[in-house]
Amino acid sequence: MRFTEDGVSEYQSSVTIFSWRPIFENAEFSKTSPLYRRLWGPVRRLESLHPDASPRGYYADPSYRANGFIFVRIQGGFHEIRNSISDVVVVARLLNATLVIPEIQSTTSSKGISSQFKSFAYLYNEEQFMAALAKDINIVKTLPKNLKGARRKKKIPSFRVSYSASPYFYLHHVLPVLIKHSVVELVVSDGGCLQASLPPHLEEYQRLRCRVAFHALRFRQEVQELATRILRRLRAPGRPFIAFDPGMIRDALAYHGCAELFQDVHTELIQHKRAWMIKRRIVRGKLSVNSMELRLNGTCPLMPEEVRNYLGQWISYASGLVGILLRAYGYSWDTIIYVSGGEVFGGQRTLIPLHAMFANVVDRTSLSTAWELTRIYGREANLIDPKTPPSVEEEEKHESWKNVGPRPRPLPPPPARPKSYNIEGWWGWVAESDNEPESTVMELRTNAHKLLWEAVDYMVCVEADVFIPGFDRDGKGHPNFASLVMGHRLYQSASSKTYRPDRRKVVKLLEETRDHLYQANHTWVTSIRKHLRRSLLDGLTEASTKSKSLSFLSHPVPECSCLKYDPTESYVNASSPSHSQLQATLGAVHHCPAWMDSQIISRSKDKESEEDLDEDDSSSSGLFFRHNGSNHESGGGEINKEEAQLEDQEEESGEK
Repeated sequence: MRFTEDGVSEYQSSVTIFSWRPIFENAEFSKTSPLYRRLWGPVRRLESLHPDASPRGYYADPSYRANGFIFVRIQGGFHEIRNSISDVVVVARLLNATLVIPEIQSTTSSKGISSQFKSFAYLYNEEQFMAALAKDINIVKTLPKNLKGARRKKKIPSFRVSYSASPYFYLHHVLPVLIKHSVVELVVSDGGCLQASLPPHLEEYQRLRCRVAFHALRFRQEVQELATRILRRLRAPGRPFIAFDPGMIRDALAYHGCAELFQDVHTELIQHKRAWMIKRRIVRGKLSVNSMELRLNGTCPLMPEEVRNYLGQWISYASGLVGILLRAYGYSWDTIIYVSGGEVFGGQRTLIPLHAMFANVVDRTSLSTAWELTRIYGREANLIDPKTPPSVEEEEKHESWKNVGPRPRPLPPPPARPKSYNIEGWWGWVAESDNEPESTVMELRTNAHKLLWEAVDYMVCVEADVFIPGFDRDGKGHPNFASLVMGHRLYQSASSKTYRPDRRKVVKLLEETRDHLYQANHTWVTSIRKHLRRSLLDGLTEASTKSKSLSFLSHPVPECSCLKYDPTESYVNASSPSHSQLQATLGAVHHCPAWMDSQIISRSKDKESEEDLDEDDSSSSGLFFRHNGSNHESGGGEINKEEAQLEDQEEESGEK
């Protein structure tokens, strides 16, 4: 893993041919400089927080006399699958059942994918999964022959489980059936099957969730190798990088009512999906809502707003606001930004403002070759969509039409041609049909590929020096891909910079300077900078109340973390203000065991005091576009050094 005690990583540069050629102008500044620490350094108040998902009391090995087998079918996208697998492992432990390796419906129901990888093994490493959880539950790859036959005949009891079923449901409804029939089938379709918040006496089950998600669930070798190559290429220039997940997918925009922030066919597509959700009671609101009001309330992503860019053109953007936040904070135009996510609704045009502000915006396609991406798919045959043969009756009609005798002119028209639509953003069926066309075989294959793309993005985002989300909710109102990334980073390396901006506050700040967005004044830039800085900690409090109640993996502290201190630092103790604030933010955090204390790298008190004096950042004065060749970027006034230093000291004192 990248994260080490001093936050430094070592990656070898790889020699290959891919499309990205980084553009740098600013000389690399020292990693010990105040500016570097401010932009890329660890969050000091979280440095004492470390991962600890081991059992903390009596924890028995799994019983060899299990109550039966649990067979699970999981439906959904990447983050839903990850949440669901963690839940079903806990359910198996709760019921003392043997878990059959879960079946991922996104792969088994998809036609045209490689037969080289089946279901669970299409995404994850089966052997690693079984070995890592050997002391938690019994796991087998398949059902015994007799039960497998019964399942084919649909003679085993099945439960379609709700998103947050309680332990009571499993113990009083599922367990009796399991004991009676020796097997039950669970169908999980909403991204989870067990409530996120468990009673205090079940806290060990929360740590089991962490062991599943952060240790047992490793991607299969080909996916991990590609992610590692991309990380090497990102780090080859010797610079840190930011990972940004827009979180802007059609389902989420429809669920949260953000259609009016788009134009033309994009609005129609979102409303079409929202109508579908209302019909199936996924959404209980109205079809038409005030999207601008929702945006001001922070319900919509940090995204679509019609603004006039520096070229004088109107563009709708998904990433411009995030780009403005980062530039205002002080990240230079040549900062490397990795854009993750399987789908950015609206296409690449939504990323135009981000490219305008940052020269080195990349994604997995610009950091890998077509051959490397193809390799993770396995051996796939060329696909030709099978055409349904015409019925005998239709053939007879066609023949009689051709062979009929003399007839009037002009001839009647031939049979209508089948319709074809461009799925890349401009769906032709919207204006012609109330129903979306059925997925083609190629689309089914692409849906399966998206799981692999997001797996690569997930690894890169977790290892990034800085992470910032565009949105943290999915198309069902649950924590999404970005939330799981933030939870993993909080567990693995809590002190790494993970911004969690409050969308309501950010939109309010942006509205204040809407007419001068690209020439913002000093006061506005200072407000943005303070907000982002405070979001590193304040965002944790919000996540603990809003996200954790829906997905434990989005905020796995304090249950899966511990606090450890350097014993040589006598000024740090349990009653210190820093410790008290951390406890208030995260809850009661367990003290790390003694063996972890021995691995601490001591920090001197002098060094800590030195870091209290933050740096001058005269470049972060609302200058949002690329360098124009002069000594500093154009687009706004500079903050003088004395003002910036006083301002940064004030921010530091506010944090403590």
